[in-house]
Amino acid sequence: MTEKTEGGDVRLSGISKTYGSFTAVHPLELTVPQGSFFALLGASGCGKTTTLRMIAGLEDPTTGTVFLGDKDVTGLPPHKRPVNTVFQSYALFPHLDVYENVAFGLRRRGVTSVKKQVGEMLDLVELGDFANRKPHQLSGGQQQRVAVARALINHPQVLLLDEPLGALDLKLRRQMQLELKRIQTEVGITFVHVTHDQEEAMTMADRVAVMNGGRVEQLGAPADLYENPQTTFVANFLGTSNLIEAEVVENSGGDVVVTAADAKLRLPAERCATQPRTGGKLLVGVRPEKISLAHADDAGTIAEGRNRFTGKIADSSFIGVSTQYVIDSPVCPELEVYVQNIERDSRLVPGAEVVLHWNPEHTFGLDAAQDIDAGVETVEETP
Repeated sequence: MTEKTEGGDVRLSGISKTYGSFTAVHPLELTVPQGSFFALLGASGCGKTTTLRMIAGLEDPTTGTVFLGDKDVTGLPPHKRPVNTVFQSYALFPHLDVYENVAFGLRRRGVTSVKKQVGEMLDLVELGDFANRKPHQLSGGQQQRVAVARALINHPQVLLLDEPLGALDLKLRRQMQLELKRIQTEVGITFVHVTHDQEEAMTMADRVAVMNGGRVEQLGAPADLYENPQTTFVANFLGTSNLIEAEVVENSGGDVVVTAADAKLRLPAERCATQPRTGGKLLVGVRPEKISLAHADDAGTIAEGRNRFTGKIADSSFIGVSTQYVIDSPVCPELEVYVQNIERDSRLVPGAEVVLHWNPEHTFGLDAAQDIDAGVETVEETP
């Protein structure tokens, strides 16, 4: 549909934004690879929308430069930049039908023959049969696709999406995540997507920048951010992490050995975001789905070499695909474990004594000087 523009990436160099004494975005170095689906992820107030608006030209940066490809566009007004923005509100013209909404950008530029291009765009977003409908006759997801088609018909170098799925219900939002990813793959242009929804960013984006307090906390592929968080904020904000306060007793041969309460645990040195020092503190992390639960009576059946310690089930919630347990242990209070519902053990009920065990390779290490709860409250506040 659209040819890829050489160097059609976004590069922010030393970009910052302050309002009086408040810094919304601290000086930022960020490169969005050409043709990628890139997400700016964070809680409200983290600076992600301000960053997007500086790319669009809707906010002037306090310092720094915005490059689109090799071109410095910092001083250009929004309409002179090769970008289009899709907002959460869609901003469709209520008095125009779908066809004219999509054709609007072309007509404004003086293009007289629009039928072929509009037809192609409506086919791309699978709304070819809805051309004559008014926006109020469409569902939220359909209106969203019209807004995307209207933006893409101008062949922007970059499409900016500001919480575009925020107004949709959960099921439709999941459907639209896949739909937007399909559209981006087909047109092959750079999408920069702002969201507070971790699952949305991980479903759609090739690369994610996790923002916190006006800074990029970590940048990478979704799987890498999830498996190898570098900070407690990223570990807690992307899904759930069990973080165990531990002391380093050995660091040799590629493995780090730590103690927490009466448990001795191992983890790969390469999965530590900080240099572990013998005698020093370390936060040892493991995701809830990586842990297996065994009833205390079956402790002897657990394979050698696994990380393990004992605890008591404090709570359990059946959620269909899995059962989520909260375990109390001297090693870690309120530790979460997700067990797939394949062969359920009827003995695993609140009050039961259990052994938690997992592969040491699934363990990561973080700097213990950080706030162990960073990112936790943010998740709870997210609607």
